[in-house]
Parts: sequence; C-alpha cells; structure tokens
Amino acid sequence: MPESTKGTIVVTGASRGIGAAISAVLAHAGYNVACLSRSGEMPANSNLAADAQSRMVALKCDITDSAAVESALAFAHAHFGVPLIGLVNNAGIHLQGPSATFALHDFERVMQTNATAVMLASQAAYPHLRDAGSALIINIGSFYDKLGVRGNAAYCASKAAVAAITRCLAVEWARDGIQVVNIAPGYIETDLNREELGKGSLKEFLKKRIPTGGPGQSDDIAQLATLLFQLPGRFLTGETIYIDGGQGMAL
Repeated sequence: MPESTKGTIVVTGASRGIGAAISAVLAHAGYNVACLSRSGEMPANSNLAADAQSRMVALKCDITDSAAVESALAFAHAHFGVPLIGLVNNAGIHLQGPSATFALHDFERVMQTNATAVMLASQAAYPHLRDAGSALIINIGSFYDKLGVRGNAAYCASKAAVAAITRCLAVEWARDGIQVVNIAPGYIETDLNREELGKGSLKEFLKKRIPTGGPGQSDDIAQLATLLFQLPGRFLTGETIYIDGGQGMAL
C-alpha cells in the first residue's frame, strides 16, 4: 500500500454523491482516504486514476454506531500507516413532510443521522486528530440551516445543529490544533438526484431562482473541501461557508 506524506482523511457517506466526489478529489490530491458508507462500496467515480485508487480504502460502517465508527478509524490508521489528519462528516439523509403530521421517529432519525452522527464521529476522531498536531474536520451542512422551508423542519433543524456543533468544537479544540469548518451547499446535482433536478418545473424554477443559473456540481463541493485541507495556517475555524450560487441571499 503506497503511503501518502499528506496523511489520512476519513470521509463518511463516501460511496455516492458529494461524498464520492470529495473522496476522489482528495485522493487525486495525494491524501489517503478512508471511504465510510453503509454499503462499504468504493466511491462511484469513473474518473479515478489508478494511483488515486491505491490511496483509497472502502469501509462498511454505520455512522450512528459509535463502536463501528471507532473501529473504522482505527482500521484506517493501521491500514495506511500514517496519521489521521482529517475527517469529513458528509453522511446524511433527507426526509420531509408536513410539520403537523411528521412522524417523530422520522424527525429523530434525521437528527440522529445528520447531527448526532457528526458529534459521534468527531468525538471518535478527536484523539487521532489531536495526536496529529494539526488537523481539520469538515462538516457538510446545508444552506437550509438559515431558511424556513415548508415540510423540512427536521432537515433544517439538523443542518442548523451541524453549524452549531461546528462552532462549539472549533472553540473547544482550537488549542489542540484542530480546525472545524462547515461547508453549507445549496442545490447540488449528483448521481442521486440528477434525474429529479433535470425535470421541467423544478429545472426551470432553479434556473430562475439561483443567481448563477442552476444547481452546482458535486465537484464544486469536493474542490472546496480539498482546498481547505491545503490552506496554510490555522486561523480559519468555526465558520460556515455557503456555496449555493447566491440563492440563499437572493431576493
């Protein structure tokens, strides 16, 4: 297994969508990447070069199970033989429905997967990242964290919680050399939603509503995440970076 002098980064929800794109770009940039997902499959990416693939390992992991997450992190460290210097909390789900009748068990499921799991994985990664001396946690939130969206109380609340967790961990762990940053995407086209976003009424709505003319691409998020790992210095921490084509601020 080739070693990377850049260290190892763990990405959750890495088999498809934004997580797959982040994993691929990080690997191409020279990082070792442990790709966690429920399926345990390698990221769905047809453009992976052989050397990038050699720096990736796919691990089956339920990110709501603390023992499973701790085991996956330990395996990643041992497998690559270099320190863990990063964690990308990307895994999440999106359930929606009228707030008056939305099932509480569905609300709790969204909160557990989107918010509680961020805290769980960050806690599990903390000793590894602290020992690395200089490390970064990237949480993948959403521009929904600042919006009131019909039928999305659970999702909006979970992503607002991600932003709050980001701020708190950034303040608490700064002296341990750990930065924590929240990337909050708007509408992003991925292999999971490409057909839905490309249909008539929604396609036309997003074209008009998003100032840049339509949804972003998963690579937009992946490039930003990789850039954050490459930035020198430690002064950027605790912030939410909105990447939504200007939609969240447009009147």
